Amino acid sequence: MIRSARLRAALALLGALFAAAAFAQPVDLELVIAVDISRSIDDDEARLQREGYIAALTDKRVVGAITSGPVGAIAIAYVEWAGVQYQQTVVPWTRISNAAQAQAFAAAIAAAPRIAANWTSISGAIDYSLRLLAENPYKGLRRVIDISGDGRNNSGRPAHEARDEAVRAGVTINGLPIINDRPNFSYPPDRELDVYYERNVIGGPGAFIKLAEGFGSFGAAILAKLIREIAGHPTGTDPAAAAAPPSELDQRPGKTLGHGSGGG
Repeated sequence: MIRSARLRAALALLGALFAAAAFAQPVDLELVIAVDISRSIDDDEARLQREGYIAALTDKRVVGAITSGPVGAIAIAYVEWAGVQYQQTVVPWTRISNAAQAQAFAAAIAAAPRIAANWTSISGAIDYSLRLLAENPYKGLRRVIDISGDGRNNSGRPAHEARDEAVRAGVTINGLPIINDRPNFSYPPDRELDVYYERNVIGGPGAFIKLAEGFGSFGAAILAKLIREIAGHPTGTDPAAAAAPPSELDQRPGKTLGHGSGGG
């Protein structure tokens, strides 16, 4: 009797999973934007980050990239993160297929309160984003995690372990390292943060980094990065190359990293 009940429960769960898969809404891309809000980022820098994403998401070139895919829509969630214990979905999964929906998503980012927390867990951000991708009601042709931050992983498991797990699940991770001239809690600026991201953070088909030389150039960098992510252009064919001066875009070579690539 107990076994029979368990079998019925298992079959019901399986049926629910198949039903969810059958009714998943199609999109070209499932995208998690994961933004560092650790205390190394002050209020002005946090404002510049948000303004960069808000401006990019409502830019006509980004909207054009969204509507130009086979489905003509993407699913997107906006996450803020700090230490291994802090990840927050600021704007939940939303399907965007036109400019008005992009504007509404950007307005929700702008309306959210500013929060700062201790430590920097890139691995925690990847793990959290991977769970979001697994649980959302959309079915994308591609799945991408977009990580931006101004420091190395110093909380939770090594970043490359989380990266490798996500890559095994078929997810691409792209990075936007932000290199400041400001010391980070008395430590000198990390001038090789882009190298760290290449070796430990990005991975999967077509993975790449877009370097931001300080928060002042963040807006231009995220615009070019989002267009490339959404359009799915391979390395060297970035359609946003003319969106800002080369000194602001500083395109680094795209890089595909699979399981076991990089290191800690």
